[in-house]
Amino acid sequence: MKKLLLALLTVGAAAGTASAQVEIGLKLSPSITYLRADGPSSYNFQNEKSKLSLGGGLVVDYFFGQNYAFSSGVWLSGKGGTISYLDRDPNSSSTTPSVRREQKIALQYLEVPVTVKLFTNDITTDTKLYFQLGVTAGGVIAARINGDKRFIDASNGNTETKASKHVIIPDMSALIGAGVEYQVGQSTKVFAGLSYHRGLVNIDNYFEDERGFQDVTLKNNEVALDLGLKF
Repeated sequence: MKKLLLALLTVGAAAGTASAQVEIGLKLSPSITYLRADGPSSYNFQNEKSKLSLGGGLVVDYFFGQNYAFSSGVWLSGKGGTISYLDRDPNSSSTTPSVRREQKIALQYLEVPVTVKLFTNDITTDTKLYFQLGVTAGGVIAARINGDKRFIDASNGNTETKASKHVIIPDMSALIGAGVEYQVGQSTKVFAGLSYHRGLVNIDNYFEDERGFQDVTLKNNEVALDLGLKF
């Protein structure tokens, strides 16, 4: 009985090892990003413009079934956008917000995705569709406001602050995507797809803490074209 059990465990482990497969590749992701800005009506926060960004990095797909893979990696991602809001007029004694300000916020993140990829069987020779679902977690490594690493606030006594201090470091996004993968060699595959990254975390670290604005939220959004090669 013991010998039979040991044999079954050995066969199971061998089958698991045989079915497990790791594919590693690189991707390039041009994207359109914008900020979901919200706050009290007196400040009238608005999303004004989106931003063209470029990201990419390492892709690792660990297959735990023929058509199922845990997908992770390390990505460098650009995010941000242009927002506007009403602020007080420094040349007036009134504290009522009356001057519209704009901030063009450019952020760079280092991210780690935690996702699952589901693949179809071949829809044509060596070609499959895939669907991806999960989250990404990362942190800010660089920031600029209006093209500069520092920001001078005209409505706050020309106070100068670092752009990187305007946002919190961590961020998390929900990710959903789909695409097509084509095998071009024995172990080489190319893929192309679209993905949507919806920010889950309020990244604002300036308006509430430094300016005393209440209930202001800024969240990242990104729509990316994912182009890559796996080896």
